[in-house]
Amino acid sequence: MQAAEPIVRKRLTQAELDVICARHDRLFQARPGGARAVFAWMDISGLSLRGRNLADADFAAACLENCDLTGARLDNANFFGADMQDVVLADASLRRADLRGACLRGADLSGADLFEADLREGTIAAADAKLGFKVIEPRQRQESEMMGACLAGANLQRSRMSGVIAIKADFSGAVMKDCKMVRANLKQADFRGADLAGADLSGADLSGADMRDAILVGCKMTMWRADGANMEGTLTDDRSAGASVDRMPAAEMLREHARWCETGGTEGQPSVFDGVDLRPLKSITGLNLTALSAKGAVFYGLDMEGVQLQGAHLENADLRSARLYRADLRGARLKNAKMSGADLRGAQLGPLLIGADRLLAADLTGANLRGADLSGADLRRAVLASADLGRAVMHGAQTRQIDLTGANLAGVRGLTLEDQAG
Repeated sequence: MQAAEPIVRKRLTQAELDVICARHDRLFQARPGGARAVFAWMDISGLSLRGRNLADADFAAACLENCDLTGARLDNANFFGADMQDVVLADASLRRADLRGACLRGADLSGADLFEADLREGTIAAADAKLGFKVIEPRQRQESEMMGACLAGANLQRSRMSGVIAIKADFSGAVMKDCKMVRANLKQADFRGADLAGADLSGADLSGADMRDAILVGCKMTMWRADGANMEGTLTDDRSAGASVDRMPAAEMLREHARWCETGGTEGQPSVFDGVDLRPLKSITGLNLTALSAKGAVFYGLDMEGVQLQGAHLENADLRSARLYRADLRGARLKNAKMSGADLRGAQLGPLLIGADRLLAADLTGANLRGADLSGADLRRAVLASADLGRAVMHGAQTRQIDLTGANLAGVRGLTLEDQAG
């Protein structure tokens, strides 16, 4: 018996692609003439699917090299064994997508949502008369490959990436909570500022990786390799850049500070927590901590609902994932603070009246607020120059006279600039 002919993918034109997408849209709208988009074993390289709704579509073993899928909705889509080299998936939604065995070498997934996506290794096999089954591979690829891929700011929470090859990939600022990366090859990858809380990195190779300011709280690191990795500023269960609050009577000091505030300085005394790791406190809800000095302090994940921090010095503080719901931060100094993923719903970040005619604006210059929830927050006169607001939620926020000079507003939802309204 002779060997089977080599697999040849059917080449589609942009017009043919648009027809399939239109039918998929009709299916989703429950209109007649609808049909699920199936691109399995097809060649759609270089074509545009920008902004398309292709949830549940089938791209198994397809060639998508250099495709533009910017902002596309691809939830639950099947990309098993697809060749996706140099594909553009910026800001695309790939929630629970099947990307097993897909080759993402050089792909751009910046700002993409890959919640619970499956990126484990996998191989496509086709019937072969001589060999029984023959593994089909895109050019220059091995296993699930993401070499050089850009996933900066992507949401990879609870995604499965065991065995993935992501050498020199860019995961900076990505949300990777509870991500499974067992035995993953992550050599020289960029994880600066990434949130890896609860991730499983057992047996993973992070040699030479850039882990600066990454969150590694609750991570499994059994048999992992991190030789040559830059761990500067990394937040782990037992170590941070600051001193532990356990070494000082923090709770008592905070109560003394609150008493000092409430009595106008006649009782208690002001506290200084510069550079201190306050995570062991778990909660400081409702405390009056006006004018507190906590420069460079770590508040990661703390419950701070309703806390009063008017005029507080929180420059360079780590407030990532902190619960600041309805907190009073009027006039607070938050220059270069890390606040990604923070819950700031209803927070007061407006100006603080410090005299008959003197207002002190909240200063968030250079602050990182990626993915933070600022719904209903008071941001009047707030200075957010050069701040990173990528994918932040700002529905109902008050923005009169806000300073957004040089701020990153990519993917911001619900932002209305009141000065320009009407």
